[in-house]
Amino acid sequence: MKPINKNETNFKNKYLELNASSVSVISVGIPAGIALAGFINHDKQLQRDALYMGGAFVVNGVITQAVKRIINRQRPFEKYSFIIKRDDESGGLSFPSGHTSTAFCTATSIALRYRKWYFVAPSYLFATSVAWARMYQGVHYPSDVFAGAVIGAGSAWAGYKIQKWMERKRHKTSSTNNR
Repeated sequence: MKPINKNETNFKNKYLELNASSVSVISVGIPAGIALAGFINHDKQLQRDALYMGGAFVVNGVITQAVKRIINRQRPFEKYSFIIKRDDESGGLSFPSGHTSTAFCTATSIALRYRKWYFVAPSYLFATSVAWARMYQGVHYPSDVFAGAVIGAGSAWAGYKIQKWMERKRHKTSSTNNR
């Protein structure tokens, strides 16, 4: 953690602050944009994708906040004087990283639904840079961001599996009703 937190530059400070502070906007905006496109184009699949991405986002938040309260871990800058705090909004608990779990939930949701490299690569690049930013800002340990990534990706994967199960069930029901 110490090597990530040191070597401060103005560029890193500005880029990583923007990166970390945009997580919620991006993670809500993408499903909202997909839903809007689904409604405009009367595309039920896009509407369902948006619904399950939003559901994964909510589940991820609930799990992350519950684990934070159970573990009750101090932030690195609070425990170690050599860690430089670079985030003004870093109240609360450290484990797991909520920013990272949200970013990886969004990236994994995108990757599972839209499997083209030009969706997947930027999504995971963004999520990874969020994780790195949180350590650089002195507000999370590597284990915090790793756990956040696992919780986020797991929430998205569960949402995807539930969506596929519901679609199979709906398809089965509609084909039975058409007989």
